[in-house]
Amino acid sequence: MGVKQLDQVNSLVIVGAQWGDEGKGKVIDFLSSKADLVVRFQGGDNAGHTVVYGANVFKLHHVPSGILNPETLCLLGNGMVINPLVLVRELDELEKRGIDTSNLRISAKAHLIMAYHQALDEANEVMLAEKKIGTTGRGIGPAYADKVLRRGIRAGELVDFGSFGERLNEVLPLHNRILKDIYGHPGFNLKEMNALYRPALNRLGPLVTDTTRLLAEKMAEGKKILFEGAQGALLDIDHGTYPYVTSSSTVAAAAASGTGLGPAGVTRVLGVLKAYTTRVGEGPFPTEDLAEAGDQLRERGSEFGTTTGRSRRCGWFDAVIARYAARINGLTGLAVTKLDVLSGMEVINLAVKYSCNGREIEYFPERIRDLSQCEPVYRTFPGWDEDLSMVRCYEDLPEAAKHFLEALEDSVGVKIDLISIGPDRSQTIVCKNSQIEIWSNCRQE
Repeated sequence: MGVKQLDQVNSLVIVGAQWGDEGKGKVIDFLSSKADLVVRFQGGDNAGHTVVYGANVFKLHHVPSGILNPETLCLLGNGMVINPLVLVRELDELEKRGIDTSNLRISAKAHLIMAYHQALDEANEVMLAEKKIGTTGRGIGPAYADKVLRRGIRAGELVDFGSFGERLNEVLPLHNRILKDIYGHPGFNLKEMNALYRPALNRLGPLVTDTTRLLAEKMAEGKKILFEGAQGALLDIDHGTYPYVTSSSTVAAAAASGTGLGPAGVTRVLGVLKAYTTRVGEGPFPTEDLAEAGDQLRERGSEFGTTTGRSRRCGWFDAVIARYAARINGLTGLAVTKLDVLSGMEVINLAVKYSCNGREIEYFPERIRDLSQCEPVYRTFPGWDEDLSMVRCYEDLPEAAKHFLEALEDSVGVKIDLISIGPDRSQTIVCKNSQIEIWSNCRQE
């Protein structure tokens, strides 16, 4: 296959730099026209990436956002957990709308989310009551737990129905016992489960392959590759606001472990964040605005979960968590989304540090208990009234908007490469001499 030098590797990792829902789907869709491959490396159908193209709105959960570009090969990596029933429905819906899904491949090493995982997830949230995590109820956590406990079912079993049935027969009795004895759930019938999943196996089996080898081959050929992360840095299982986190590693390093790529293959990392901050579910949120401004951001930004439909908690941009996300991801650039939502706001706040237990700090606290006691210290900026929807270059933005973006960039310490001023692909500004411009224009050897 040959050997690629580090400066010849044409990879770009896209990760969320807040609590998820930052607009990664739009950014990846915009960039995927320049990519040969788009690769998901973690998470499952708890991800909700909304992509708008003209009058068409696509809500993707498993499938990489690059699926809308017919020349782009899309991979579901080994770091993912996949619900085969949901994935089939998602593919069927895309094909009904004229989208060719034949360019999708599934890692044989990815783990499957089964019906009992969803039942365990929902039952556990009910048992936790007021201490619930606020999961999507999609079975993500239990599926990852089974992976670590070495009792999961991997996508490679989808190739052979007999093998799938044997593996299911091995693990189902234990899950049924847990469901019945702890949660009072009736459990699942083996014969009915086999019948339920057989059509999905027939549909997905041909898509299962050794994606690690495929990815290595494409990288050696100099192909341009986008790695698509789900959720956000503050939801990372290790580095997020534990226990109010997701069950996988959401940071850029997971692009390597979640695909079988060596760490030297991660050369550029773009962190996506909103011009304000949102969060779904429980957990501390220092810049949350429970007054009129928070309501305005929610209404103007249509802040409702793609996966759950839940209202998102809204607040001002938090440079403290953005700096933290930049550090743990090794961000080399920022993509700022939903700048247009701030139009019409009389005053715009940007948190530059926290006041915590009588002292000011500029770093993100290690303990969630400390974070819950932090209050934001804001810089205040004048707003602007101009409609940004038709702006296509940075110079044409209102002076107040540019002033806010410059302060954001300075506070985070990472250069802004891309600005989104609306949901459509065309409503995107690529900053001059940015890594995005360089990556988009680089040639394959």
